[in-house]
Amino acid sequence: MLTLGFDTSNYATSLAVYDTCSKEVVCDKKKFLPVRPGQLGLRQSDALFHHTAALPGLLEELAADVDLTKVEAVGVSARPRPVEGSYMPCFLAGISAATAFSKARGIPLVQTTHQQGHIAAALYASKDESLFDRQALVFHVSGGTTDLLLCHGADRVECIGTSTDLYAGQAVDRVGVRLGFRFPAGVQVSELAAQCTERIRPKASVKGTQCSLSGLENQCNQLLAAGKSEAYVCRYCLLCIAETAYKMVKAALEMHPGLPVVFAGGVMSSDIIQKELSARLPGAHFVPGRFSSDNAIGVAVLTAREVAHD
Repeated sequence: MLTLGFDTSNYATSLAVYDTCSKEVVCDKKKFLPVRPGQLGLRQSDALFHHTAALPGLLEELAADVDLTKVEAVGVSARPRPVEGSYMPCFLAGISAATAFSKARGIPLVQTTHQQGHIAAALYASKDESLFDRQALVFHVSGGTTDLLLCHGADRVECIGTSTDLYAGQAVDRVGVRLGFRFPAGVQVSELAAQCTERIRPKASVKGTQCSLSGLENQCNQLLAAGKSEAYVCRYCLLCIAETAYKMVKAALEMHPGLPVVFAGGVMSSDIIQKELSARLPGAHFVPGRFSSDNAIGVAVLTAREVAHD
């Protein structure tokens, strides 16, 4: 059986097709939302417009690679998180397209959330299928979240830690845009950070499983004002996020000892962050880039699991 996933986040329009027989993602397509130089994202009305404009073309690209008449279930991320009141207009574009596809074909429609899609993509990419059926600590770090989650697969999700102010992805993007990079700036910040070989000891603000990241932006601005190189500042930013994540996860493991740890979200695809954390958290799962940034892969996987259980 093939399942089709839709995700229309604040960063990208994406589609994915999953094959339940081979247990492989047979095709995925993505288009990042256009953001003008110097800007830190889009208004929701603009994001909704760009998703609506992008979806027909992405579906046509997908149909050129996969026989969509063989799709037997459709899934869509209908809101940001699996909590009451979670809502963003940009997801309406995906809901509209997924609903039209399912009604036209007379096949099931599964609604999930953007965060659960990230979780599922991370669990799938870990190559450990048992993670879908047991508890794990999943740290979802992106432009809109810095959430430490106690999960049972991707079905039951409890947030046990987060940032009290700025999200990690926002901090990275603000540093990058200040340096002249286009939004989202994570890839460019990571590339520049790799050019710095100086020893850095970042200051992280963490209390238990809660953190504050607004100070990180101020620290980076102060370092630039003091004459530190742009590469140094980018590396400082990423290492501070790594230190923050490490302290939060260690606190969570004290409460939930022995649980597997999975890092999800675009920020965690940074080689610098992964190298730092893997040395200090042996056995933790890190997600390859294709599965870490906003995508519909997890949505398609969750759709397959939901339909199989019905």
